[in-house]
Amino acid sequence: MSEQDFIRKTFSLALKGMGNTWPNPLVGAVIVKEGRIIGEGYHHQQGQDHAEIDALKNCTESPEGSTIYVNLEPCCHTKKTTPPCAQRLIKEKIAKVVISNLDPNPEVNGQGVELLRSHGIEVEHGLLALEGEAINEVFFLSQRKKRPFIHFKGAATLDGKTAMNSGESQWITGEAARAHVHKLRSLHQGIIVGGETVRKDNPRLNVRLPEYQGQQPWRIVFTQSGNLPSSSHLFTDELKHQTLIYTERDLAFSFPESQIVKIHSLEEALKDLFQKKFVNLMMESGPTLAGAFIKENLIDRISLFQNPSFLGEGKSLFSDLGLINLNQRPRLTQINSEWIGEDHLLTGRLSCSQD
Repeated sequence: MSEQDFIRKTFSLALKGMGNTWPNPLVGAVIVKEGRIIGEGYHHQQGQDHAEIDALKNCTESPEGSTIYVNLEPCCHTKKTTPPCAQRLIKEKIAKVVISNLDPNPEVNGQGVELLRSHGIEVEHGLLALEGEAINEVFFLSQRKKRPFIHFKGAATLDGKTAMNSGESQWITGEAARAHVHKLRSLHQGIIVGGETVRKDNPRLNVRLPEYQGQQPWRIVFTQSGNLPSSSHLFTDELKHQTLIYTERDLAFSFPESQIVKIHSLEEALKDLFQKKFVNLMMESGPTLAGAFIKENLIDRISLFQNPSFLGEGKSLFSDLGLINLNQRPRLTQINSEWIGEDHLLTGRLSCSQD
Protein backbone atom coordinates (compact mmCIF):
# COMPACT_ATOMS: atom_id res chain seq x y z
CA MET A 1 0.00 0.00 0.00
CA SER A 2 1.15 3.54 -0.76
CA GLU A 3 1.14 6.52 1.59
CA GLN A 4 -1.99 7.77 -0.19
CA ASP A 5 -3.66 4.40 0.46
CA PHE A 6 -2.87 4.65 4.17
CA ILE A 7 -4.21 8.21 4.34
CA ARG A 8 -7.39 7.18 2.52
CA LYS A 9 -7.79 4.43 5.10
CA THR A 10 -7.68 7.08 7.83
CA PHE A 11 -10.55 8.84 5.99
CA SER A 12 -12.72 5.71 6.02
CA LEU A 13 -11.92 5.12 9.69
CA ALA A 14 -12.69 8.74 10.56
CA LEU A 15 -16.14 8.54 8.96
CA LYS A 16 -17.11 5.77 11.39
CA GLY A 17 -17.47 8.48 14.02
CA MET A 18 -19.92 10.53 11.93
CA GLY A 19 -22.63 12.06 14.10
CA ASN A 20 -20.99 11.17 17.42
CA THR A 21 -17.87 13.35 17.76
CA TRP A 22 -19.24 16.91 17.65
CA PRO A 23 -17.88 19.44 18.43
CA ASN A 24 -14.70 17.45 17.73
CA PRO A 25 -13.55 16.61 14.19
CA LEU A 26 -13.66 13.24 12.45
CA VAL A 27 -10.26 11.60 12.78
CA GLY A 28 -8.81 8.20 11.87
CA ALA A 29 -5.31 6.82 12.41
CA VAL A 30 -3.27 3.95 10.97
CA ILE A 31 0.05 2.74 12.42
CA VAL A 32 2.42 1.05 9.95
CA LYS A 33 5.65 -0.84 10.70
CA GLU A 34 7.82 -2.30 7.96
CA GLY A 35 4.93 -1.95 5.51
CA ARG A 36 2.46 -3.76 7.78
CA ILE A 37 -0.53 -2.20 9.54
CA ILE A 38 -0.06 -2.99 13.22
CA GLY A 39 -2.79 -0.76 14.61
CA GLU A 40 -5.70 1.39 13.55
CA GLY A 41 -8.34 3.44 15.28
CA TYR A 42 -10.65 6.42 15.14
CA HIS A 43 -12.32 8.98 17.39
CA HIS A 44 -15.53 7.21 18.39
CA GLN A 45 -17.24 9.87 20.47
CA GLN A 46 -16.64 13.24 22.08
CA GLY A 47 -14.90 12.73 25.43
CA GLN A 48 -13.42 9.37 24.41
CA ASP A 49 -9.93 8.52 23.10
CA HIS A 50 -8.67 10.43 20.08
CA ALA A 51 -7.84 8.39 16.98
CA GLU A 52 -4.09 8.20 17.66
CA ILE A 53 -4.63 6.84 21.17
CA ASP A 54 -7.26 4.38 19.92
CA ALA A 55 -4.83 3.11 17.26
CA LEU A 56 -2.01 2.75 19.80
CA LYS A 57 -4.28 0.72 22.09
CA ASN A 58 -5.09 -1.58 19.16
CA CYS A 59 -1.45 -2.21 18.21
CA THR A 60 -0.52 -5.87 17.77
CA GLU A 61 3.14 -5.15 18.55
CA SER A 62 5.34 -2.33 19.84
CA PRO A 63 4.79 0.89 17.84
CA GLU A 64 8.39 2.04 18.42
CA GLY A 65 9.98 3.08 15.13
CA SER A 66 6.70 2.95 13.21
CA THR A 67 4.90 5.50 11.04
CA ILE A 68 1.47 6.80 11.99
CA TYR A 69 -0.89 8.15 9.35
CA VAL A 70 -3.61 10.50 10.55
CA ASN A 71 -6.00 12.76 8.65
CA LEU A 72 -5.69 15.65 11.14
CA GLU A 73 -2.70 17.08 12.97
CA PRO A 74 -2.20 15.44 16.39
CA CYS A 75 -3.32 17.74 19.20
CA CYS A 76 -0.80 19.10 21.69
CA HIS A 77 -2.90 21.32 23.98
CA THR A 78 -3.74 20.16 27.49
CA LYS A 79 -6.81 22.23 28.41
CA LYS A 80 -9.32 19.59 27.31
CA THR A 81 -11.03 16.41 28.51
CA THR A 82 -8.58 13.95 26.87
CA PRO A 83 -4.75 13.74 27.00
CA PRO A 84 -2.79 15.35 24.13
CA CYS A 85 -1.83 13.02 21.28
CA ALA A 86 1.46 14.54 20.11
CA GLN A 87 3.05 14.00 23.53
CA ARG A 88 1.87 10.38 23.53
CA LEU A 89 3.39 9.75 20.09
CA ILE A 90 6.71 11.10 21.41
CA LYS A 91 6.49 8.82 24.42
CA GLU A 92 5.80 5.77 22.22
CA LYS A 93 8.89 6.63 20.07
CA ILE A 94 6.99 6.90 16.81
CA ALA A 95 9.51 7.58 14.00
CA LYS A 96 7.32 9.38 11.46
CA VAL A 97 3.93 11.11 11.30
CA VAL A 98 2.09 11.65 8.00
CA ILE A 99 -0.82 14.10 8.15
CA SER A 100 -3.47 15.12 5.66
CA ASN A 101 -4.59 18.43 7.26
CA LEU A 102 -3.21 20.79 9.87
CA ASP A 103 -5.67 21.53 12.66
CA PRO A 104 -7.28 24.99 12.25
CA ASN A 105 -7.93 25.17 16.00
CA PRO A 106 -5.66 28.06 17.14
CA GLU A 107 -4.64 25.98 20.17
CA VAL A 108 -3.03 23.50 17.77
CA ASN A 109 -2.58 24.84 14.18
CA GLY A 110 0.99 23.76 13.45
CA GLN A 111 2.09 23.55 17.06
CA GLY A 112 1.58 19.78 17.11
CA VAL A 113 3.87 19.45 14.10
CA GLU A 114 6.51 21.70 15.70
CA LEU A 115 6.45 19.70 18.93
CA LEU A 116 6.88 16.39 17.10
CA ARG A 117 9.77 17.72 14.99
CA SER A 118 11.48 19.19 18.04
CA HIS A 119 11.70 15.63 19.40
CA GLY A 120 13.29 14.24 16.23
CA ILE A 121 10.13 12.81 14.67
CA GLU A 122 9.85 13.18 10.90
CA VAL A 123 6.58 14.89 9.91
CA GLU A 124 4.88 15.29 6.53
CA HIS A 125 1.60 17.08 6.00
CA GLY A 126 -0.66 18.07 3.13
CA LEU A 127 -1.20 14.60 1.66
CA LEU A 128 -4.68 14.48 0.03
CA ALA A 129 -5.46 17.73 1.86
CA LEU A 130 -8.51 18.61 -0.24
CA GLU A 131 -10.12 15.22 0.42
CA GLY A 132 -9.28 15.55 4.09
CA GLU A 133 -10.84 18.99 4.34
CA ALA A 134 -14.02 17.75 2.63
CA ILE A 135 -14.46 15.10 5.32
CA ASN A 136 -14.11 17.72 8.07
CA GLU A 137 -15.86 20.62 6.31
CA VAL A 138 -17.95 21.25 9.42
CA PHE A 139 -14.99 21.43 11.79
CA PHE A 140 -12.87 23.56 9.46
CA LEU A 141 -15.58 26.14 8.80
CA SER A 142 -16.66 26.39 12.44
CA GLN A 143 -13.07 26.93 13.58
CA ARG A 144 -12.33 29.53 10.91
CA LYS A 145 -15.59 31.50 11.11
CA LYS A 146 -16.35 30.90 14.80
CA ARG A 147 -19.93 29.91 14.08
CA PRO A 148 -21.76 26.65 13.39
CA PHE A 149 -21.83 25.05 9.95
CA ILE A 150 -25.41 25.43 8.64
CA HIS A 151 -26.89 22.70 6.44
CA PHE A 152 -30.26 23.66 4.95
CA LYS A 153 -32.70 20.89 4.05
CA GLY A 154 -35.57 21.72 1.75
CA ALA A 155 -38.22 19.92 -0.27
CA ALA A 156 -39.91 21.28 -3.36
CA THR A 157 -41.70 20.37 -6.56
CA LEU A 158 -39.94 20.77 -9.89
CA ASP A 159 -41.29 24.31 -10.14
CA GLY A 160 -39.73 25.20 -6.78
CA LYS A 161 -42.87 25.18 -4.63
CA THR A 162 -42.85 23.92 -1.04
CA ALA A 163 -46.55 24.32 -0.25
CA MET A 164 -49.87 25.37 -1.71
CA ASN A 165 -51.04 28.96 -1.22
CA SER A 166 -53.26 27.63 1.58
CA GLY A 167 -50.12 26.47 3.39
CA GLU A 168 -50.76 22.75 2.85
CA SER A 169 -47.39 20.99 2.47
CA GLN A 170 -47.76 17.45 3.80
CA TRP A 171 -46.39 15.72 1.96
CA ILE A 172 -44.34 17.13 -0.92
CA THR A 173 -41.94 14.16 -0.84
CA GLY A 174 -42.36 10.40 -0.50
CA GLU A 175 -41.76 8.09 2.45
CA ALA A 176 -38.17 7.19 1.49
CA ALA A 177 -37.16 10.87 1.38
CA ARG A 178 -38.80 11.54 4.75
CA ALA A 179 -36.93 8.59 6.29
CA HIS A 180 -33.69 9.98 4.82
CA VAL A 181 -34.37 13.31 6.56
CA HIS A 182 -34.37 11.48 9.89
CA LYS A 183 -30.96 10.01 9.04
CA LEU A 184 -29.73 13.53 8.30
CA ARG A 185 -31.12 14.77 11.61
CA SER A 186 -29.19 12.05 13.45
CA LEU A 187 -25.92 13.48 12.07
CA HIS A 188 -26.49 17.00 13.42
CA GLN A 189 -26.35 18.53 16.88
CA GLY A 190 -29.49 20.59 16.40
CA ILE A 191 -32.31 21.56 14.03
CA ILE A 192 -33.14 25.22 13.28
CA VAL A 193 -36.67 26.38 12.46
CA GLY A 194 -38.44 29.73 12.47
CA GLY A 195 -41.42 30.80 14.51
CA GLU A 196 -43.73 30.46 11.51
CA THR A 197 -42.85 26.77 11.14
CA VAL A 198 -43.62 26.22 14.83
CA ARG A 199 -46.98 27.98 14.52
CA LYS A 200 -48.08 26.24 11.32
CA ASP A 201 -46.59 22.75 11.56
CA ASN A 202 -46.08 22.09 15.29
CA PRO A 203 -42.97 19.98 14.48
CA ARG A 204 -41.18 17.60 16.84
CA LEU A 205 -37.75 17.86 15.12
CA ASN A 206 -36.56 14.57 16.57
CA VAL A 207 -35.07 11.44 15.03
CA ARG A 208 -37.74 8.81 14.47
CA LEU A 209 -35.91 5.80 13.08
CA PRO A 210 -36.46 2.17 14.10
CA GLU A 211 -34.06 1.16 16.89
CA TYR A 212 -32.31 4.56 16.92
CA GLN A 213 -30.36 4.85 20.19
CA GLY A 214 -28.29 7.97 19.53
CA GLN A 215 -28.51 11.48 20.90
CA GLN A 216 -31.60 13.44 19.89
CA PRO A 217 -30.78 16.81 18.29
CA TRP A 218 -31.50 20.09 20.03
CA ARG A 219 -34.44 22.08 18.66
CA ILE A 220 -33.51 25.72 17.93
CA VAL A 221 -36.23 28.28 17.25
CA PHE A 222 -35.63 31.73 15.75
CA THR A 223 -38.47 34.20 16.30
CA GLN A 224 -38.60 37.96 15.89
CA SER A 225 -41.93 38.43 17.66
CA GLY A 226 -41.66 35.91 20.49
CA ASN A 227 -45.22 34.93 19.59
CA LEU A 228 -45.03 31.14 19.86
CA PRO A 229 -47.79 28.71 20.93
CA SER A 230 -46.98 27.41 24.41
CA SER A 231 -48.66 24.06 23.64
CA SER A 232 -46.21 23.21 20.83
CA HIS A 233 -44.37 19.90 21.03
CA LEU A 234 -41.04 21.73 21.26
CA PHE A 235 -42.05 23.30 24.57
CA THR A 236 -44.05 20.45 26.16
CA ASP A 237 -42.65 17.06 25.13
CA GLU A 238 -40.02 14.92 26.84
CA LEU A 239 -37.25 16.79 25.00
CA LYS A 240 -38.36 20.29 26.00
CA HIS A 241 -35.10 20.70 27.95
CA GLN A 242 -33.35 20.48 24.55
CA THR A 243 -35.16 23.47 23.04
CA LEU A 244 -33.43 26.83 22.61
CA ILE A 245 -35.29 29.99 21.63
CA TYR A 246 -33.57 32.98 20.00
CA THR A 247 -35.88 35.97 20.05
CA GLU A 248 -35.76 39.72 19.56
CA ARG A 249 -38.69 40.32 21.90
CA ASP A 250 -40.05 38.84 25.11
CA LEU A 251 -41.56 35.38 24.82
CA ALA A 252 -45.35 35.16 24.97
CA PHE A 253 -45.30 32.41 27.63
CA SER A 254 -43.19 31.16 30.52
CA PHE A 255 -40.15 29.05 29.62
CA PRO A 256 -36.81 28.43 31.42
CA GLU A 257 -34.66 31.55 31.13
CA SER A 258 -31.56 29.44 30.48
CA GLN A 259 -33.16 28.30 27.20
CA ILE A 260 -34.10 31.77 25.94
CA VAL A 261 -31.56 34.09 24.34
CA LYS A 262 -32.39 37.68 23.40
CA ILE A 263 -30.62 38.64 20.17
CA HIS A 264 -30.60 41.46 17.62
CA SER A 265 -29.08 39.66 14.62
CA LEU A 266 -28.55 36.22 13.11
CA GLU A 267 -24.79 36.69 13.49
CA GLU A 268 -25.23 37.29 17.21
CA ALA A 269 -27.31 34.14 17.56
CA LEU A 270 -24.79 31.97 15.72
CA LYS A 271 -21.96 33.37 17.83
CA ASP A 272 -23.87 32.34 20.95
CA LEU A 273 -24.51 28.85 19.53
CA PHE A 274 -20.79 28.44 18.77
CA GLN A 275 -19.94 29.45 22.33
CA LYS A 276 -22.38 26.73 23.43
CA LYS A 277 -20.24 24.29 21.37
CA PHE A 278 -22.73 23.83 18.54
CA VAL A 279 -20.76 23.39 15.31
CA ASN A 280 -23.09 21.34 13.10
CA LEU A 281 -26.71 22.42 12.64
CA MET A 282 -29.41 21.54 10.13
CA MET A 283 -32.04 24.08 9.09
CA GLU A 284 -35.59 22.97 8.28
CA SER A 285 -37.15 26.41 8.27
CA GLY A 286 -39.61 28.09 5.95
CA PRO A 287 -38.64 30.45 3.12
CA THR A 288 -38.40 33.68 5.16
CA LEU A 289 -35.77 32.54 7.66
CA ALA A 290 -33.88 30.54 5.05
CA GLY A 291 -33.80 33.57 2.76
CA ALA A 292 -32.52 35.75 5.59
CA PHE A 293 -29.69 33.28 6.27
CA ILE A 294 -28.74 33.18 2.59
CA LYS A 295 -28.74 36.98 2.31
CA GLU A 296 -26.18 37.08 5.13
CA ASN A 297 -24.15 34.21 3.64
CA LEU A 298 -24.83 31.95 6.62
CA ILE A 299 -25.90 28.75 4.85
CA ASP A 300 -23.02 26.46 3.92
CA ARG A 301 -24.61 23.34 2.46
CA ILE A 302 -28.00 22.65 0.90
CA SER A 303 -29.79 19.33 0.52
CA LEU A 304 -32.80 19.78 -1.75
CA PHE A 305 -35.34 17.03 -2.30
CA GLN A 306 -37.09 17.53 -5.62
CA ASN A 307 -40.36 15.70 -6.19
CA PRO A 308 -41.15 15.18 -9.90
CA SER A 309 -44.42 17.08 -9.72
CA PHE A 310 -45.72 20.61 -10.18
CA LEU A 311 -47.88 22.93 -8.06
CA GLY A 312 -48.11 26.01 -10.27
CA GLU A 313 -49.13 28.62 -7.72
CA GLY A 314 -47.79 28.10 -4.24
CA LYS A 315 -45.14 28.95 -1.65
CA SER A 316 -41.59 29.21 -3.00
CA LEU A 317 -38.55 27.58 -1.41
CA PHE A 318 -36.90 30.90 -0.55
CA SER A 319 -38.22 34.41 0.01
CA ASP A 320 -36.55 37.57 -1.31
CA LEU A 321 -32.77 37.10 -1.50
CA GLY A 322 -32.07 40.78 -2.13
CA LEU A 323 -30.55 40.17 -5.57
CA ILE A 324 -29.84 43.17 -7.78
CA ASN A 325 -28.79 41.22 -10.88
CA LEU A 326 -28.44 37.65 -12.14
CA ASN A 327 -24.73 37.54 -11.35
CA GLN A 328 -25.54 37.63 -7.63
CA ARG A 329 -27.43 34.33 -7.69
CA PRO A 330 -26.27 31.93 -4.97
CA ARG A 331 -25.05 28.72 -6.60
CA LEU A 332 -24.43 25.15 -5.56
CA THR A 333 -20.93 23.75 -6.05
CA GLN A 334 -19.40 20.33 -5.35
CA ILE A 335 -22.77 18.84 -6.27
CA ASN A 336 -23.87 15.29 -5.50
CA SER A 337 -27.05 13.86 -7.00
CA GLU A 338 -29.06 10.71 -6.23
CA TRP A 339 -32.59 9.34 -6.17
CA ILE A 340 -34.17 8.61 -2.80
CA GLY A 341 -37.25 6.59 -3.62
CA GLU A 342 -39.42 8.73 -5.89
CA ASP A 343 -37.54 11.96 -5.08
CA HIS A 344 -34.34 13.44 -6.49
CA LEU A 345 -31.84 14.66 -3.87
CA LEU A 346 -29.42 17.41 -4.88
CA THR A 347 -26.69 18.25 -2.34
CA GLY A 348 -23.91 20.80 -2.59
CA ARG A 349 -21.95 23.61 -0.96
CA LEU A 350 -23.62 27.01 -1.29
CA SER A 351 -21.52 29.71 -2.91
CA CYS A 352 -22.77 33.28 -2.62
CA SER A 353 -21.75 36.30 -4.70
CA GLN A 354 -20.27 38.06 -1.69
CA ASP A 355 -17.80 35.21 -1.02
